Amino acid sequence: MSKTKHLIARAMSLVERLEHLLPTESLPPDWSAHAFRWRRQAERGSLQAVHAPHRIALEDLLCLEWQKEEVERNTLQFLAGNRANNVLLWGSRGTGKSSLVKAVFNTHRYAGLRLIEVDKDDLIQLPDILELLGNRPERFILYCDDLSFEASESGYKALKAALDGSITATPDNLLIYATSNRRHLLPEFHAENREARILDGELHQGESVEEKISLSDRFGLWVAFHPFSQAQYLTVVRHWLRRLHHAPIDWSALAWELIERDALQWALQRGSRSGRTAWQFALDWAGREENPLR
Repeated sequence: MSKTKHLIARAMSLVERLEHLLPTESLPPDWSAHAFRWRRQAERGSLQAVHAPHRIALEDLLCLEWQKEEVERNTLQFLAGNRANNVLLWGSRGTGKSSLVKAVFNTHRYAGLRLIEVDKDDLIQLPDILELLGNRPERFILYCDDLSFEASESGYKALKAALDGSITATPDNLLIYATSNRRHLLPEFHAENREARILDGELHQGESVEEKISLSDRFGLWVAFHPFSQAQYLTVVRHWLRRLHHAPIDWSALAWELIERDALQWALQRGSRSGRTAWQFALDWAGREENPLR
């Protein structure tokens, strides 16, 4: 009898595990939302509504005037139904790449712009996402944050096909905006330079480099982000101190000298002068000023 119970228990366990692998009937997306997150479930996925997206505004992004102008111009063309490019925002960590995508979305969300965040591991399901959005009246930005690949990853090939290369056309109501610390989205190695050769006086890259360039080259607009200078970093610090500290701040020369010293020391410890570092310092400083330890 105990052996029979053991077999039944094992069978029930197997059934439960199989249920997770079987496709489930997914509910239609909540199209009243402005932002979504693609959630993968076994071999299928669904759009999960995000009703409280990050509310960062364009005016919070300082020292990025050219980058803001380029991305917003491209987005406005897209919203107007005109031709626009997929965008690769690349460069140093913490310099505002992801924040700029979110800020542009927040600025134009009430004009019909929608944001869909897709993890790079889920890009293999891009055909399903494109099929879901094709007949919608809204304009969608498919957003991939911190994107980088190994050449063998399946999402890499799916993204290449979606950008330019699949027999199926990408819907007119969708653009892909990706952020990355790597300009070419794949690791680059010194040994690959040995593959380069000169033909008729022109430099031709080897196959390995050409393959890596081929993905980033399918983004029509590249927007570069660079580390802040000390002056730019301190400008952003002052901005966030004003935004985060509710009480009036003493901006006299002596008081600012002390804040500046602490802000520079904070950046030195983090090894980065960036907008993210400035915001983190201001968050810490405001918290300590509002609730000083006794």
